[in-house]
Amino acid sequence: METFDQLVARVRACTACGAELPLGARPVIQVSPSARLLIASQAPGSKVHASGRPFDDASGDRLRAWMGIDAATFYDAARVATLPMAFCYPGRAAGGDRPPPRACAARWRDSLLAAMPEVRLTLLVGSYAQAHVLGAGALTPRVADYRAYGPALFPLPHPSWRSQLWMRGNPWFEAEVLPALRTAVAAALG
Repeated sequence: METFDQLVARVRACTACGAELPLGARPVIQVSPSARLLIASQAPGSKVHASGRPFDDASGDRLRAWMGIDAATFYDAARVATLPMAFCYPGRAAGGDRPPPRACAARWRDSLLAAMPEVRLTLLVGSYAQAHVLGAGALTPRVADYRAYGPALFPLPHPSWRSQLWMRGNPWFEAEVLPALRTAVAAALG
């Protein structure tokens, strides 16, 4: 029987998609069997690929502000797990990064999720995470109807720079969703 640490070591050593990735394989995850909060996101960006630390960029700063937690709490793997749809930087495309390759989620997510039984809340950050977990659907209505997915799931937009424009068009997000998100995060971590 494989231990949690052995599973994580295999994930971090994975190079299955490396030849297809512009910067090669560098799986970036943060996981622990004791984590109570799971951030299911898209894929690491180029800055995260370079640092090897999840959300170690401006979108991470924005996500932490949305959640109402500091970096020390966010990077405490015993409390907060980060498990994107793809673990390596997929490269650039017109208008942003390429979509996360599906092979990564298919290869690793179920085993890692099964090894984290304490997760109480999963943040579905961005449309790729939402589609993987919830199936096809539009991001904005899901975020607006966040209560329908609780208490275990909480859909969010991706906190990239583009979210600023989206937030201006959807002022209810800051007024209504972010206070509820902070309450849900505090409850999961409490």
